[in-house]
Amino acid sequence: MNLMNLLARRVEEKGPVRVGLIGAGKFGSMFLAQVPTTPGLEVSAIADLSVDRAKAQCRNVGWDAGRIAATDFVEDGKALAARDDVDVVVEATGHPGAGIAHGLTAFDNGKHAVMVNVEADVLAGAALNKRAQSAGVVCSMAYGDQPALTSEMVDWARATGFRVVCAGKGTKYLPEYHHVTPDGVWGHYGLTPEQAKAAGMNPQMFNSFLDGTKSAIEMAAIANGCGLDVPAAGLQFPPCGVDDLPHVLRPRETGGILETSGTVEVVSSLERDGRPVFRDLRWGVYVVIEALSDYAAACFAQYGMKTDSSGRYAAMYKPYHLIGMELNVSILNAALRGEPTGATREFRGDAIAHAKRDLKAGEMLDGEGGYTVWGKLVPARASVASGMLPIGLAHGVKLVRPVSKDTPVTEADIEPLPDTPALKLRREHTSLAQG
Repeated sequence: MNLMNLLARRVEEKGPVRVGLIGAGKFGSMFLAQVPTTPGLEVSAIADLSVDRAKAQCRNVGWDAGRIAATDFVEDGKALAARDDVDVVVEATGHPGAGIAHGLTAFDNGKHAVMVNVEADVLAGAALNKRAQSAGVVCSMAYGDQPALTSEMVDWARATGFRVVCAGKGTKYLPEYHHVTPDGVWGHYGLTPEQAKAAGMNPQMFNSFLDGTKSAIEMAAIANGCGLDVPAAGLQFPPCGVDDLPHVLRPRETGGILETSGTVEVVSSLERDGRPVFRDLRWGVYVVIEALSDYAAACFAQYGMKTDSSGRYAAMYKPYHLIGMELNVSILNAALRGEPTGATREFRGDAIAHAKRDLKAGEMLDGEGGYTVWGKLVPARASVASGMLPIGLAHGVKLVRPVSKDTPVTEADIEPLPDTPALKLRREHTSLAQG
């Protein structure tokens, strides 16, 4: 709660915090919208595969001609990550291989990195974080995105002496969503394809939010960053409103749905028949906590907290997240305090490619949110033991044998993966697998 004071001192002593943004999509654009109203923060350079599109996004979010002219626009993200006029690199491409390459370049050049790219973080985040620490810089989750916000709530709960029973987010979910393709995504968001295009929304990326892939990725990130467990059978997506969080998300032996205390889970804003859940948490995050004494449980009641029937389980939640518009918190924490707002330290959960339909040998996988696979949350130990294919490596690879609908794709099902920096770092990351 002191960031703006620290920023004012930084400006006085060294000048503004200088940011390099890689990827000017929706998340990046929402961040850019807040830059003109944040004194002491400036964007030195923006890297995007389409410089013209990046400039158009800046105009769309309200940048004037002078600010655009003062910013360098480039295509090469690695070159941006090595620039002398950048203090913090924001990696917002959503491409795991590119994210890993950009992160490593940033660390090699003494730059902090804020990984909006949760895909890269889940693919090899523990190894990335280790590289950052060795370089004396920060590799951070992105504040405003749900993993960082949930991690903050978990940290709050533990720092105040409560046991974390469950943590996660809300989303709109029905079981059939696992098989939705980009062709049918916009109707589920109440948008026409034209409206989505005008807003700069990518159908494959937004389909990954709907088909369960993004939930798997984000819950893996939370588990790996907070030392929480992953459900053995995957996420259950129980329909649950905010008032029922402590009732539903408690261990089975106490009447809830959790196989164990200290896990991650996503709650749905829809009942299984499609009716809306009362007081849903579709856009928010939560943590369920347990009082470890009768006195603490009594305080829950005295201060009006919604609890389960025992009075010992309660929940705190944040109903909304503003993604890129909140990103400055991560940037400033990294630059001014040398601290991440959430970071991957372990490998407990993995997001694994599962077939959306019966797939044939010779077909090409198209990755997150596409036509062929969806991502399911799996315990890391099970993933590694069975040689399962992470969703972050399931793009542009060919099947060598058929895979049945809703079953995991393994590395034995595909042609050998190319020996890339991302794959090498993935191997380092998987060495930390634990149950």
